[in-house]
Amino acid sequence: MNAITINFPKNVAVDNFELTMLVASRLYEKGKLSLGQAAAVANMSKRTFIELLGHYGVSVFNYPPNEIFTEIAHA
Repeated sequence: MNAITINFPKNVAVDNFELTMLVASRLYEKGKLSLGQAAAVANMSKRTFIELLGHYGVSVFNYPPNEIFTEIAHA
């Protein structure tokens, strides 16, 4: 995987987990990452990632219907 460094002003309170979830969930939503890839970026299981997507305003059902059953079966 590629590593990216982002510098925030000191007054911006964001932790690594939140930033990682924001990036992974948005890239998943845009179709840039598969569900499995996004979960890997967030360093969690697909099942956990799916459970957390709603907290970031992303629906798991943006996923192509023909692939969602395969992903869930392997979660």
